[in-house]
Amino acid sequence: MPQMSKIELYAAIRRDHRGGMKIREIERKYNVSWRTVRKAVDSVWPEPRKQLPPRPTALDPYKPLVDEMLRTDLDAPRKQRHTITRIFHRLVEEHAADVSYEMVRRYVSDRKPQILIESGKAPVEAFVPQTHQPGMEAEVDRSTSATSRSASPASL
Repeated sequence: MPQMSKIELYAAIRRDHRGGMKIREIERKYNVSWRTVRKAVDSVWPEPRKQLPPRPTALDPYKPLVDEMLRTDLDAPRKQRHTITRIFHRLVEEHAADVSYEMVRRYVSDRKPQILIESGKAPVEAFVPQTHQPGMEAEVDRSTSATSRSASPASL
């Protein structure tokens, strides 16, 4: 049997159950437990997955240091700001951090926009609603090739 999403599975189970198939037969057909069959019959949508709490990382003790580097970069000239590579090398060299470059890159790319917003230096997102009434505006494309073709002596 091909792999199907949970929503498709629930729909198929409900369809078979309405068709008169017994729960035990549905279990065998879809290779699921009776609890799954019961949940599918009782509810149209599967329950959302439980969100796990974030796990601690090796970067956690150094996050305040990285945040401070990013905050000082707000006022620094563009050429003097920290790159992600420079932040990673500073953590390893100055603080003997046992972290990966990818871990630092992911954190900095997530945190940098947040720090910009907190400082008030982030670009303001603006939305200007536009309404166009039908028939009020029109565009005409008068290409030069159409006028040159009609006036060429070869076409006469």
